[in-house]
Amino acid sequence: MEVTNTSGRRKTSVARAYITKGKGSIEVNGKDYKEYFKTPTLHYYVTQSLTISKVLDQYDVKANVKGGGITGQAQAIRLAIAKALVEINPELKKDLRAEGLMTRDPRMVERKKFGQKKARARFQFSKR
Repeated sequence: MEVTNTSGRRKTSVARAYITKGKGSIEVNGKDYKEYFKTPTLHYYVTQSLTISKVLDQYDVKANVKGGGITGQAQAIRLAIAKALVEINPELKKDLRAEGLMTRDPRMVERKKFGQKKARARFQFSKR
C-alpha cells in the first residue's frame, strides 16, 4: 500500500497529510474532518483540492495538524493534500495552480513593536 506524505502550512499552522488509495475518508487528528471542523466553509477548504481534481472518493486522507486557529489549520490541510495529489499525478498541477491551491500563503501576523500598543497602533497621545 503506497502512502504519500506531504506537509502544508498557513500562518502558524502546520499540517502533515498521509494519502493512500481508498474510499474517500478524511481524518484530522484522529477524528472525522466534519467532527473536527464544525462549519461548512472549513469542510469546503479541506475537500477543495480533492474536489477540483475529481478524486474525492478515490483516496483516504489522514492529516495531523497543530498550531494556529481552525481556519489556518483547514487551509494548511488543503495545501498538504494538493501537494500530495500532484506528487501522485503531476497532470493535476495545472488545475490546482489555476485555483491557487499550489501556493503557500506567506501572510503572517506582524510582530508587536516596543513603545507601541500593537504592531501598528500607538499608545494614546496626550498633548496636555
